[in-house]
Amino acid sequence: MRRIVSVSIGSSKRDHKAVVNVRGEDFSIERIGTDGDMEKAKDLLEALDGKVAVFGMGGIGIYFWGGGGRRLILRAAKPLASIPQITPIVDGSGAKDTLERRTIEFLTQQDPGLFRGKRVLLTSAVDRFGMAQALHEVDCQVLYGDLIFILGLPVPIYSLKLLETIVTVLAPLVVQAPYSWLYPTGSEQEKVQTTSKYRKYYEWADIIAGDYHLIHKYMLDDMKGKTIITNTVTEDDVQWMIKRNVGELITTTPNFQGRSYGTNVIEALMVALLDKPIEEITDADYYGIIDELGFTPRKELLNTPASPLEKSS
Repeated sequence: MRRIVSVSIGSSKRDHKAVVNVRGEDFSIERIGTDGDMEKAKDLLEALDGKVAVFGMGGIGIYFWGGGGRRLILRAAKPLASIPQITPIVDGSGAKDTLERRTIEFLTQQDPGLFRGKRVLLTSAVDRFGMAQALHEVDCQVLYGDLIFILGLPVPIYSLKLLETIVTVLAPLVVQAPYSWLYPTGSEQEKVQTTSKYRKYYEWADIIAGDYHLIHKYMLDDMKGKTIITNTVTEDDVQWMIKRNVGELITTTPNFQGRSYGTNVIEALMVALLDKPIEEITDADYYGIIDELGFTPRKELLNTPASPLEKSS
């Protein structure tokens, strides 16, 4: 049995292990959180190097979209990414650019009305450019929340072209910043901060898409009728969203034994199946695996939609 391990600097409360059978082969898939402890993550990567098939790097991205087709490396991730000398390591960016793009296309084909005329809040496009481009191409209005959710600036962006211009200038500077400035890690992932400057964007949106921890951090008490498109959700997260009155949950990654893993885990599984050096893997390779395995979004109605009478009241 081949083993895939996601070493995450996120909360250990979200750890999970599953065995899945793909192409007649059993894979052990495991997520190990270090509660924000970078040294513990380094130790795990060193101890398991050569003993597992592929590493996933969770809770921190290695690569970010830098505008103009560039892919920038986050400085804080370099010490972790450079540790494995035998086992390949991925951060999920390959899956985001293919699987998440395909997810939006699939959802549009299955339900043309899902996005038509809707307002979509994408918390961040720099780490989900495949989804950002796919949303740009469907009939909806998109708010790209990078300045809001990553830099804390109350500046909504409604144009992908404008976003690319801003990212081209700012991304080379942002990737040099400590990761804790950009993204919640460890116990910070469990905190919810409902503030007025974020509330108006949640209230504006019909659909909120992107990283679950960013969505969760500022989620309103009442999310009635809203759809969440994300991944990395546990059963506890689902129950939490039900209590917040979320209408529908859609995850871009499959449900393995009660858990929708992060894209880094799915990419690690695909790399293991492709069995070729990472630098030789193309988007076409990823799409081939996605189609072969029949990866489709998980859709789950969490709360009954409002009746016409309720909507008009």
